[in-house]
Amino acid sequence: MLTGSERERYSRQIMIEGFGEAGQEKLKRAKVFIAGAGGIGAPVCTYLAAAGVGTLRVVDSGRVELSNLNRQVLYRDKDIGRMKVDLAVDKLNLINPEVTVEARDELITEDNIFGLTDGCDLIVDAVDNLKTRFILNKTAVSKGIPFFHGAVYGFEGRATTIIPGKTACLKCIYRGAIPAATIPIVGVTAAIMGSIQATEVIKYILGTGKLLTNKLLVYDGLNLQFREFTVKRDPGCKHCKQLGMEANNEYQD
Repeated sequence: MLTGSERERYSRQIMIEGFGEAGQEKLKRAKVFIAGAGGIGAPVCTYLAAAGVGTLRVVDSGRVELSNLNRQVLYRDKDIGRMKVDLAVDKLNLINPEVTVEARDELITEDNIFGLTDGCDLIVDAVDNLKTRFILNKTAVSKGIPFFHGAVYGFEGRATTIIPGKTACLKCIYRGAIPAATIPIVGVTAAIMGSIQATEVIKYILGTGKLLTNKLLVYDGLNLQFREFTVKRDPGCKHCKQLGMEANNEYQD
């Protein structure tokens, strides 16, 4: 049940057709795993907290650096040297003290990812390297929970929503090796793509609207264009070819 303060805090979104108090209660019950508290992770965390998603589990092993501050808007100069997840908890609690923010100061690996995501309803990809993204993707597929992918490069961004057993997974989409490198990025690109991912998460939890399933959305900030590309499951995919089940989804009909 929503409290009186929650009804007032979320009154503008409760007014949306198809949202209502029932939708707000779905958000309140949800537990979201967010991998990364940086450029993309900051807007994802901010808008999911503001919307009233009940529990956010934020995982990041990094400390704030000066070079982060052009895009990682949860942090300030005075935060340099401090752990990002600790700061994220403080900042998100200021935004909305009615949500629970769980901080995990850990580097995501194949060995710890199942434990880190234990009890979570979905996984948000806000990291900056393909190796970790594939670990997240494989975990989402294995657990049968949705995976929300977002990536940025300069003025370009990409996003897709993956429902295990129903859609192409990330390994189906990115089949080649991409070398690790420092990624150029302007902050507004991260803000746009993180906001898109947060939108997809909210829609999924509510069970409303059309998701970016089997679609890769590409944002071109220089020309201010959005393009959608259809993606298909790879029958030989190492991550999802064994998956014969439908996604575990209490939110969608």
